Amino acid sequence: MALIFTMVTGMATGYIFNDEAPAQPGYVIEVADASGATPGKEAAPEVDFATLLASADAGKGEKVAKKCAACHTFDSGAANKTGPHLFGVVDRAVASVSDFKYTDAMHSFGEGKSWDPETLNVYLTKPKDLVPGTAMAFAGLKKPEDRADLIAYLQTLK
Repeated sequence: MALIFTMVTGMATGYIFNDEAPAQPGYVIEVADASGATPGKEAAPEVDFATLLASADAGKGEKVAKKCAACHTFDSGAANKTGPHLFGVVDRAVASVSDFKYTDAMHSFGEGKSWDPETLNVYLTKPKDLVPGTAMAFAGLKKPEDRADLIAYLQTLK
């Protein structure tokens, strides 16, 4: 009797529950492609940096500059800290603060260059990418709006 009961129960449950295997086993996991875009989400259009800088807020940039204050000063005639003073940095020649000791990498990078807004933007994104061997330990500012605001603030320091 137990054997017949087990067989009948097995046949009944076979009709109730579908045990067909799926055509493709597993789950589809959406991942970002090489461009960094996530499937199903439209990538935000990249805004030209000059456009961002034109609409930048120097007041917000002053707040962003607090991240820099641990190593830099912003006042005219202020002493250097771990990094050179940033008063008048926009359009100043790279590695040109006379009483600051720059790395050889910064001297090599800076030959014939100045800190124009475009160069500052690239540098502030990730300093070690633009100047490998720089002593600047700052990881960088990821948001282009933060960089634009900071550079707008630095432009006011003249």
